[in-house]
Amino acid sequence: MGSWAISCAVLSFVNQFFGYRQNQLYISSVSAQIIALPVGRLMAAWLPSKSIRVPFTKWSFSLNPGPFNLKEHVLITIFASSGAGGVYAVYILTSVKAFYRRELHPLAAFMLSQTTQMLGYGWAGLFRRYLVDSPYMWWPENLVQVSLFSSLLRLLDLEGLDKGTTAWWRHWGLGIGAIGFDWSTVAGFLGSPLATPGFAIINTLVGFVLVVYILVPTFYWGNVYEAKKFPIFSSHTFDSTGQRYNLTRVLNAKSFDIDYVGYNNYSKLYLSTIFTFTYGLSFATLTATVSHVALFHGESIWQMWKKTAIAAKDHLSDVHTRLIKKNYEAVPQWWFQAILILNVGLALYACEGFGRQLQLPWWGLFLACGIAFSFTLPIGIIQATTNQQPGLNVITELVIGYIYPGRPLANVSFKTYGYISMSQALYFVSDLKLGHYMKIPPKSMFIAQLAGTILSSSVYFGTAWWLLTSVENICNVDLLPKGSPWTCPGDDVFYNASIIWGIIGPLRMFTKQGVYPELNWFFLIGFLAPVPGWLLWRKYPDKVWLRLINMPILLGATSNMPPARTVNYWAWIGVGIFFNFYIYYKFKGWWARHNYILSAGLDAGVAFMGVILFFALQSNDINGPSWWGLAFDDHCPLASCPTAPGIVVEGCPVL
Repeated sequence: MGSWAISCAVLSFVNQFFGYRQNQLYISSVSAQIIALPVGRLMAAWLPSKSIRVPFTKWSFSLNPGPFNLKEHVLITIFASSGAGGVYAVYILTSVKAFYRRELHPLAAFMLSQTTQMLGYGWAGLFRRYLVDSPYMWWPENLVQVSLFSSLLRLLDLEGLDKGTTAWWRHWGLGIGAIGFDWSTVAGFLGSPLATPGFAIINTLVGFVLVVYILVPTFYWGNVYEAKKFPIFSSHTFDSTGQRYNLTRVLNAKSFDIDYVGYNNYSKLYLSTIFTFTYGLSFATLTATVSHVALFHGESIWQMWKKTAIAAKDHLSDVHTRLIKKNYEAVPQWWFQAILILNVGLALYACEGFGRQLQLPWWGLFLACGIAFSFTLPIGIIQATTNQQPGLNVITELVIGYIYPGRPLANVSFKTYGYISMSQALYFVSDLKLGHYMKIPPKSMFIAQLAGTILSSSVYFGTAWWLLTSVENICNVDLLPKGSPWTCPGDDVFYNASIIWGIIGPLRMFTKQGVYPELNWFFLIGFLAPVPGWLLWRKYPDKVWLRLINMPILLGATSNMPPARTVNYWAWIGVGIFFNFYIYYKFKGWWARHNYILSAGLDAGVAFMGVILFFALQSNDINGPSWWGLAFDDHCPLASCPTAPGIVVEGCPVL
């Protein structure tokens, strides 16, 4: 059990630690899955099997209960994966302490981090009958996990599954030709390209080139939305004169909400061209996901839903569920209900207590929970059958932005409770289904998930709080020493989103009262985008590649820009194409044996060296020599400057 906790805590610490750095790094649970196997075997071989008695009791235990087996391997991976998922609420803490420079009670922050992660257990328990027990909800991503477990066991000649089981897969400027050679540049923002299917990489490539090298330059040099007043690539917000948006002029310092008089006397809020497209395409991606799933998978989902409803009504289940119920005791429903009630209560206290620092009123919390509850089942069905999860982040921001405008923390808190609790619920459900496939006792699965979530949330919070209170000027690029890695790219985007949706609000951004009412057309564009590909596929069903045109992936290709830059995309795409096409087809045996292990090894190597460098050098303000490879830019200072005549920005020439 100790090794489980260590693996979970290490993953949580490393992911949060690197989340604040200019080259982010995400260590997935696959790393723990791969490392756990040899470590487990070594412990089984070396640890003493002698029974140890607990003093003054009849209880005893052994450090070595027997050979390391498949079920232990799965449970360790499930426990550790809690540390790989991230805690979305940490973005709120960073925004408050690092960007807004306001105080936040540590207990309120801790409760926010815990409850947003734990509420999902309630929704998972309510819908597990449909999403787990049903034979028609198979959760495709779990098949990859099952295959990987099987492959790892075969590699080390352990007992395992059917031997026939195999894995199935099919900068500040625009940085044309930008390239990076370190793994943190390749995988820092987009994840490992070695673990991404080839068709997804090609869709991303097409969307990336279309947006970054065609649409963005066209709109920028066409001066759409006065684009030349601002940098072409930036996640910041600006006023009508091209300067950074001065929040002190529109924000009440005491109540921490919008000052409408100050706003009317100042300026509307403007975005860079790339950031404008990021929001427009996020609208399009949301509706494209709905129409893509409806067109390509709607009929099968509807048939499965009818069968699922009948199966649930008649208490039918798949063979895995029947075997589980026959051999193991089920998790009582009241366990899930108790967690739901407890966390709703704690969330209410976090929102209404502590001087209402989070700004979200009680009705806002219940509305967020209502949205999460309403969408968990339909989105769960989509994810369980198509491996796609439509996000609720845009919808939640939009809803609370219209209902309760001018309050940045209310907006982001509502988004986190409404979006992340649903996402967490489906994460738990997916793991429960994996437990069914691998024949893990449900109570053991539940305890591993629950303990892992509590531990990982605590470590994520503790790591974030430590860095926010110990690294001077963390996230403030203008005040950090040269070469400092603590630039917080993802948090910077989240902070600016809180300004856009929370302080200014969608009414003063995306209607005639704002600058960008035309972006609402992206909802319609996204909804219609999958139709041509679907019509072609229906006309030419033998053309398999037509079905691989995925408009949600294509439209959402640049959703990570900013903070990701072109160098991250080109490096990710290049490595992905090399391994998932050339290596896959030329050396398929090598790919099957080593592809995922190589990915996990690269992740672990960068994480290990990054932590060592921090404690050995960077914590003592030693950031390394100044050289061209250190700078995280295009070596073109003017790339962050406006090009409109007469705009005066410090450090930039006036044209």
